[in-house]
Amino acid sequence: MEATPLDRAWSRSRTSVRTRVDRWRAKRFQIAQCALAAGAAWLIAADLLGHQTPFFAPIAAVVSLGTSYGQRLRRVAEVTIGVALGVLLGDLLVAWLGTGWWQLMLIVALAMTTAFLLDGGQLFVTQAAVQSIVISTLVPDPGQALTRWTDALVGGAVALVAATVVPAAPLRRPREQAAVVVRKVAELLRASADIMLDGEVEPALELLADARATDYLINELQSAADEGLSVVASSPFRVRHKGQVRRMADLVDPLDRALRSTRVLVRHTAVAAYHRRPVPGSYAIVARELAAAADVAADELAANRMAEAARPALLEVGQATGKVERSDILTAEVVLAQLRAVVADLLLLTGMGPLEASDALPPPPR
Repeated sequence: MEATPLDRAWSRSRTSVRTRVDRWRAKRFQIAQCALAAGAAWLIAADLLGHQTPFFAPIAAVVSLGTSYGQRLRRVAEVTIGVALGVLLGDLLVAWLGTGWWQLMLIVALAMTTAFLLDGGQLFVTQAAVQSIVISTLVPDPGQALTRWTDALVGGAVALVAATVVPAAPLRRPREQAAVVVRKVAELLRASADIMLDGEVEPALELLADARATDYLINELQSAADEGLSVVASSPFRVRHKGQVRRMADLVDPLDRALRSTRVLVRHTAVAAYHRRPVPGSYAIVARELAAAADVAADELAANRMAEAARPALLEVGQATGKVERSDILTAEVVLAQLRAVVADLLLLTGMGPLEASDALPPPPR
């Protein structure tokens, strides 16, 4: 029974909600960390230093930490110095010049100029400007000069300490995402094998659309790898994991190539089905065996190991591509060539080099 537009809309809505919940789960530690840092910054500034309403302390802490581990220490430094600079210049100039439209122009210009002269990044310059605006317009109080600057430093110091405390999740994400990519390759290979055998056009076109929508998997893998490397670079408690995270990060390129090769395979399989061009049944058998080998590689990656255990199965599939029959149909020949390409790409996950992986494949059948 064909799905109605309402059914499809409901399915997309459920998928969207699930995606949002997954995103929240992935960021819940950072959210809790920002909340705790904000409370700690206020506690230190208000109760220990005796400042009244030290709202710049939690602001600096939360803005510095953010919800991403990427370049966290640099972000903490830039935001802390930027906030402190903006607050300091705003306080001093308001005490000297008062408030008004031309004073605001001068304060913002001086804050941004000083930030640029200090060779600050975009975040540094922006924070210096924003905080100088806040000081000179919303809370102009010359009697609290330097107090709010101290609050900004307190918030930055709390963020700096908090940035070194990270969970193990960002270190697991690269290998988990790598396994997701390889499992998707296996899924596409199995579906392609079915289409090679039955030649159904509609499933072939649906599979092609699915394959073309897989770029986000590599983007997420690259993001996970970058985040993992940032964690081991910023946290002294996670330095020992640097080698493992680096090995997983090095797999981004071969996984990208494996997924691209699989997409090309799916496209030519769909073309063959659309034009009613037969593909030898042995190619479907090879595709299924390759999918099984890819599952082994995914299991190894998920267990935080290089996929060496999948090498024998991949080499066996590679040998099979040299024994299958040839076809007079160009599309079918391209399907075979792409099967061989996927084998070579996946062999890179087992620790083999590009030339070694290519040499491991026998010459194509004649």
